Amino acid sequence: MSRYDPSAIEARWQARWEAEGTFVARSTTDRPKYYVLEMFPYPSGRVHMGHVRNYTMGDVIARYRMACGFNVLHPMGWDAFGMPAENAAIQNNAHPQDWTRFNIAEMKAQMKPMGWSLDWSRELATCEPEYYGQQQALFIDMMEAGLIYRKNAVVNWDPVDMTVLANEQVIDGRGWRSGAEVERRELTQWFFRISAYSDELLTALDSLDNWPAKVRLMQANWIGKSRGLQFGFDLPHRSPARRRSRFTPPAPIRCWGPVSSASRPITPSPARSRPSGPRSRRFAPWHAGAAPPKRPSRRRKSWGSTPVCGCAIRCIRTKPCRSGSPISS
Repeated sequence: MSRYDPSAIEARWQARWEAEGTFVARSTTDRPKYYVLEMFPYPSGRVHMGHVRNYTMGDVIARYRMACGFNVLHPMGWDAFGMPAENAAIQNNAHPQDWTRFNIAEMKAQMKPMGWSLDWSRELATCEPEYYGQQQALFIDMMEAGLIYRKNAVVNWDPVDMTVLANEQVIDGRGWRSGAEVERRELTQWFFRISAYSDELLTALDSLDNWPAKVRLMQANWIGKSRGLQFGFDLPHRSPARRRSRFTPPAPIRCWGPVSSASRPITPSPARSRPSGPRSRRFAPWHAGAAPPKRPSRRRKSWGSTPVCGCAIRCIRTKPCRSGSPISS
């Protein structure tokens, strides 16, 4: 053979792999186990180069581990549950089940000739009761454990898909799938109490030695644990006099004016004199190198709502001050 003929060679070897169950994971072997899972595709009916790239990378890892003597589980499934599948069926004047099953068959026929090391005997679809029934049971278990709760929240609403979108699914103000302009709505939502595990997740990131530093940093930023300063103000001019406690978010936090901490005073820095001009009657920078803030378009009239920067004076800023140094404990 002078040239490689993929239509003949690939088909012959793929038929042999399927007959011998080469990629079937077996639970009766003593070989060490290894699990490879890529993101399940949405059954749109068409495989594109993004699918080819994604599952080829997983295939390389799975085949390498097989060559190293591992018992590899490399399954395939279909992300086929939810409003996108139903809306697609409505647009094509078909029943959601018929439309989804047809698309799965079409995509599977396109993926098979790629020769990926997939264990098709473990194929599943998330629209099957055998799958989503387990998810419902898990949801109930988590709710009974106090890890799920409900409250109102402002969400991204896709008026075409008629569903809530994560921030990552909104691109330039439009839904990533429908392209419709996203609306902001306040709806009652279910929430997972994942913040209860923030410390555990952050600590575990330090043990991921083989992960790229940028990926660990992205994960830490996604967890978004806040560190700041708890302090308070005595308000003798109020009737009756009372104390107002505040917490600063993470640095950089900027504050103008004489601020008193619950534990120690923060005094103006002698390194810079008080600025001249009309603003000097209202603001006094307490650190070196500060410049007076720009006059905002709206003023706070009173202490009716808490100044977001925690200033002891009447604050006219509507966003956290960003002209001074962070308060540190």
